[in-house]
Amino acid sequence: MASEAAHHEIPKNVPDDVRETMRKAIRVEWMSIGYLIVAVALIYLTAGQSQAMRVAWIEDSLALLPPIAFLIAVRMIRMPRTMKYPYGYHRSVDIGQLVAAVALLAMGSFLLIESALGLIEGERTPIGLTVLFGQEIWAGWPMIIVVSVFGVPPAVLARYKLRYAKILHNKALYADADMSKADWMTSVATAVGVLGVGVGLWWADPAAAILVALSIVSDGVANLRSTISGLADTRTRTYDDKEPHPLNERTIHRALEFSWVAEAAVRMRDEGQVFHIELFVVPEPGDDPTAEQLAELTAAISDLDWKAYDVVVALVPEIPTRQVPAKVGTLGE
Repeated sequence: MASEAAHHEIPKNVPDDVRETMRKAIRVEWMSIGYLIVAVALIYLTAGQSQAMRVAWIEDSLALLPPIAFLIAVRMIRMPRTMKYPYGYHRSVDIGQLVAAVALLAMGSFLLIESALGLIEGERTPIGLTVLFGQEIWAGWPMIIVVSVFGVPPAVLARYKLRYAKILHNKALYADADMSKADWMTSVATAVGVLGVGVGLWWADPAAAILVALSIVSDGVANLRSTISGLADTRTRTYDDKEPHPLNERTIHRALEFSWVAEAAVRMRDEGQVFHIELFVVPEPGDDPTAEQLAELTAAISDLDWKAYDVVVALVPEIPTRQVPAKVGTLGE
């Protein structure tokens, strides 16, 4: 028996603190976009012919994709489901993350190859003098100052994003936070590369560019792995993919609290921020559950967690191992 369809794709039992967390996450992502726009502009203006600075500029440009994808997805998941999209638009979270992952991986791979070729061919980056406020200074100093200053905000924002991702069970936000958390290393590598050129180490700049490109590729691979796992409908896991989500077992234990349930198994799909739950229950011998009892069980599962949004309860004579292979997520006799 399916839970009653909602007119809007925001669960009614979402706690106030979760709603407030979502509002905070949206504000933080807008702050990220604002910071990145300024960073991209200043890095572009100071980059000169430095490979490391150019790669850092591209990385910050690509870093705009995750927060933009998150903000678009947040708007889409509020749209009511339709005949064409009966599960709603929650998958837009995964789709946005997939687009960002592919862009990161493709551009990172290109930059990695280009930077490696530059190092192999012995390309020397000229960093000369520039005029600032009427004074001639080494052009490397503005580069170092810009990348150093703009390496701090991502690390600060990442702490908030990680906290919000855990509460919201939002893997796209978590992936964005993970990328932001490592941005300071990119800034350090870029600054060291530019400084290396200043002291006569010509290879420092392309070497730093390679390190930054590797960081971009790593971000792309991590995002792609997480996204494919979600789109392939693997067993629901925690926001950081470290372990199965506890709602799997909680759902089964809650079902077994009903006196007429002899055995229960669950198949749970992560839709991006909420779960689609299929609960298979075997009644006790001689019991013939009514529609009201099934509706009561459905409501009980929905009340377990705001993420248990789309709940279907199926009454079966035995647990169907075709739907729940090897009775994974099964408890009972």
